[in-house]
Amino acid sequence: MARQQVDRYAVIGNPIGHSKSPKIHRLFGEQLGHKISYSKLEATENTFFAVVEEFFRSGGKGINVTLPFKGLAYEFSDVLGAHAKNCGAVNTLSFSEDGRVYGESTDGIGLIRDLSNNNITIEDRSILLIGAGGTTKSILPSIIDMSPKNITLTNRTEKKADSLRDTFSHLFQIDCVSGEKIDRNYDLVINTTSSQLSNTVPSISTIAIKGAHSYDVNYSYQPTLFQNWSSENGSRSALQGWGMLVEQAAESFSIWRGVRPETVIVVDRLRSE
Repeated sequence: MARQQVDRYAVIGNPIGHSKSPKIHRLFGEQLGHKISYSKLEATENTFFAVVEEFFRSGGKGINVTLPFKGLAYEFSDVLGAHAKNCGAVNTLSFSEDGRVYGESTDGIGLIRDLSNNNITIEDRSILLIGAGGTTKSILPSIIDMSPKNITLTNRTEKKADSLRDTFSHLFQIDCVSGEKIDRNYDLVINTTSSQLSNTVPSISTIAIKGAHSYDVNYSYQPTLFQNWSSENGSRSALQGWGMLVEQAAESFSIWRGVRPETVIVVDRLRSE
């Protein structure tokens, strides 16, 4: 009997040791009866292109791209999906039969689906985004697509926030404000900063969070610092990014395999570990 071919996928980043992507995609494969393998690739900015090319040349089918390479993955792509075009970043690379590389961004879809799973709507709501890095850039177009009432952007380096606002000014009018100067509350506050790594929370006026849904794109096995800060300062709910992580992975799996796995059971499994 012929041995079934195992399709190969990977995630590339730096650092990459902590990545949960191999486990998530293994669970997706088991759930749907797909024989796949999924590994971790480490690279530097100088070796990124060579590592990706070698993976595809040796028969790899697709790569997830995490920090700090989403901009380089955008450059590497021959064909861009609609979300990647809008946000200027790629987190999912696929190798097609004709030898071209297709790049898409699934981060925004992942966030929107997780918010929806938790009954949080964006339409006609006021949104505060904390941070002006790659994650904010990759989720902003999807947030704008959902027709919010208004969007405010705050970042430690105000120049970076202004630059991001200008990038999306053709799609939506975004306000920029210093965190300490915020004098109103919001319906939804999303933290995209990596302040958790330095054991701090962003410098934000506490009025912003009062009565708001709070969402930290970071994730950990305990509540994140931002979750705790939100709850202590009167947020309506406080979520972290496990759901977004799994939902964006499911979207990548769907691009590669043509079928979307069930996500809730995978989120629950990861959270319970």
